[in-house]
Amino acid sequence: MGYGWSSSNKEETSDKTWSFPDEVNTDENEMYEITPEQRAEICALMGKNINDIDTATDLDYIIQGIFSLTDAQAISILQKTIEEHENDPNFPEYTQQYLKQLITKQGFTTISEENYSFSLRLEASLIHFHSSYPEVRAISDPTDNPEEPAETWRVYLLGIIWVMVGSGVNQFFEPRMPPISVPMPLLQFLVYPCGKLLERLPIWKLNAFGKTFHLNPGPWSYKEQSLTTIMFGITSSMAYVSDQIFVQKLPMFYNNKWANSGYQFTLILSTQFIGFGLAGFVRHVLVYPEKCIWPTILPTIALNRALMVKETSENINGWTISRKKLFLFAFLAMFFYFWLPNYLFQALSTFNWITWISPHNFNLATITGSITGLGLNPWPTWDWNVVSSLVSPLSTPFFAMGNNYLGTLLAGVVVIPAVYYSNMYYTGYLPINSSRLFTNTGEEYSVEQVLTNNILDNDKYQQYSPPYYTAANLVVYGAFFALYPALIVHTFLYYRDILWNGLKGVWQSVIDRQSQIKTFADPQSRMMSQYSEVPLYWYLIVTMCALILGIVCVKVYPTETPVWSIFYGLAVGMVFLIPIGLLYSMTGFSLSLNVLTELIAGYALPGRGVALMIMKAFGLNTNLQAIYFIQDQKLGHYAKIPPRSTFRCQIIATLVQSLVVLGIANWQIRHYDGICDEKQEQNFTCPNESIYYSASVIWGVVGPRRVFNGMYPILKWCFLIGAFIPLPFYLIHKYAPKNWTFLRRLDSLLIVLGFLNFAPYNLTYYTTAFYISLIFMNYIRKRYVLWFQKYTYVLSSGLSAGIALSAIIIFFSVQYHPKTLSWWGNDVMYKGIDGDTSYRRLEIPKKGYFGPDPGSYVY
Repeated sequence: MGYGWSSSNKEETSDKTWSFPDEVNTDENEMYEITPEQRAEICALMGKNINDIDTATDLDYIIQGIFSLTDAQAISILQKTIEEHENDPNFPEYTQQYLKQLITKQGFTTISEENYSFSLRLEASLIHFHSSYPEVRAISDPTDNPEEPAETWRVYLLGIIWVMVGSGVNQFFEPRMPPISVPMPLLQFLVYPCGKLLERLPIWKLNAFGKTFHLNPGPWSYKEQSLTTIMFGITSSMAYVSDQIFVQKLPMFYNNKWANSGYQFTLILSTQFIGFGLAGFVRHVLVYPEKCIWPTILPTIALNRALMVKETSENINGWTISRKKLFLFAFLAMFFYFWLPNYLFQALSTFNWITWISPHNFNLATITGSITGLGLNPWPTWDWNVVSSLVSPLSTPFFAMGNNYLGTLLAGVVVIPAVYYSNMYYTGYLPINSSRLFTNTGEEYSVEQVLTNNILDNDKYQQYSPPYYTAANLVVYGAFFALYPALIVHTFLYYRDILWNGLKGVWQSVIDRQSQIKTFADPQSRMMSQYSEVPLYWYLIVTMCALILGIVCVKVYPTETPVWSIFYGLAVGMVFLIPIGLLYSMTGFSLSLNVLTELIAGYALPGRGVALMIMKAFGLNTNLQAIYFIQDQKLGHYAKIPPRSTFRCQIIATLVQSLVVLGIANWQIRHYDGICDEKQEQNFTCPNESIYYSASVIWGVVGPRRVFNGMYPILKWCFLIGAFIPLPFYLIHKYAPKNWTFLRRLDSLLIVLGFLNFAPYNLTYYTTAFYISLIFMNYIRKRYVLWFQKYTYVLSSGLSAGIALSAIIIFFSVQYHPKTLSWWGNDVMYKGIDGDTSYRRLEIPKKGYFGPDPGSYVY
């Protein structure tokens, strides 16, 4: 399949259908002449350091690929790439323009035919033998070594140990306000020396069952590091029903004494593993397609490469530091710096400096405040933990970040103030931006006041108050209602080709009883096609076992939950799995189904709080778990890990995590004094659990009919509005002139997603993140490509890991037994109205309440 390269070998383009080589000619006897400058150019486009030890093989492979293509084949590859990525937001227009110029020779008339041919074939070779995306080329290899150790005993040992550590720490601190978690970068950093230590074991062999087992399979490999990462990556997503265990067991909530270990075991395993089973059925839509790049996992892979790939010094835009050293410097710098905003000088974290100008100006605090306001502030924080808490600015594509921030600005500057200052639905009597519910006297809503034996008491309800939402909370709920139909319509309009081809692949794999990965022509899938795929029936068995456990859970225990509700919740999760997966895999933004599942369960199972929680778990958690499992499968896809190895490791890690979560949660319930009490000394006040309980009461006991039919009837129209929102944007994108660049880049779904960034959050959490994304993901990505590809993702991992370790040290040293540090820098942000939740724009009427009279509430 090798083609000689010379100017006389070029062929004219025609309508002929070319067959392209899937692999390059690797004949070591065939030598190609190439200049040092050309080698450097290839390395640059690959996102590799020319001095990296592991670069030589990849570089030679791409060089051979260049000589394996004719000019006509290269042009056809580029034409096909332009066509396939025409509407791909992650394939920017400036790249498409360059490819079009290559095809038409525009701008290449002044160079020799030989140099033009080289440039043409170079781009085609990178796309056809590596990846269409520079970000993916920077974190993956164009070649694979199937003999490299992957699924070894070392992976299981370290994976299980760190899953236990990560799950244990995350679950222990989950009820705390604020919580502390162990992020992926820190675990990656800690597992690396453990792997290097195990590679020093004696080289012993054990023969058993006709096989040879190696105590030391060799040096700790990149695939082992990646597979271990996949295992403890399970801990990054908390077991959703852990909150439900607290809510059902504790006397201050439901106090269900029957919710014993058997009930908890069946509940957590069924909800965790159903999502795993669903993940296997959508691989053809969310894992194999090249367009599903999953930007959120790129820093994870980049850190593994920085730890594992040996490199030497190279000047990249004046920087000669290695990726590993940059990670260490970022890690140490953030470890020490985080003491300032988190403990010593907390005003750096909540930098509401505009309110300091006039602390008692209500309108100023309402619009610009970071605590109770909308956070409209040109620079609202100096704390990386705040900047990266809700979005990753160093990995999220800039087009996605820009659209989302535009929606956040629109909501925070226009929509929410309009609702609030017009006193729409009595919002003027309440704070502008809070996720809490309130009574008709402006006090926080106490759900216990309307319950008798965990059942709604109408007499108490009529005497107390309906639940009222703040202006920001109403906008958030309206956006949720609009987003669900908008997501379905958006997916059909923009991604119907991916969806249709993927579903055909699933159906064909069922008919042929084998994977259809070989039908995907991108380089990553071609390399992965040499490994045995996980049969669909494996995932089917997991799904059936999880379903059986779920049925046992609701039938054996007095949950008042019908079996059909499990299938109903599961159906909701399945319907939205692919749309949410496509959104997440291309933009880094996701959409939760919590509001939709609560709404459906509230109507379907009125008056049953526990039943609502269970149905919600099967609808929401199975969708979340499936997304996380698919994400890890894509990580294995990039790292060239055999799919069956990934499957086994995910199964074991999920089981270990479930057991650890159950153990820690029950230990805390039995032995931790004052757990979930508002005055708990170490701040284990259970904010998530309290919200979980309140939601189960409001949606399950009080019910959505009373809230949305009686009090906020306008919200139901948001479903209809949402279905039409994507249409004008799609028409502009499809038919507007090419020079309407800004309008063509607008994404309705991401804009409306920005409306969700309130109650309890605000612009404080997004403004600085937008600036950083603008600098790194837009300016540097365009102007300093080499720097971006080498350093950006590693920098992101280092900063996150430094904060995580610093937060744990700070907690045990000065917060577990509180050592209060009171001075201006820690008190100024709470001095004015922004730090006081008792202020309201409108005073309560003289009759003592607002809204309908007691006794006339909708029931």
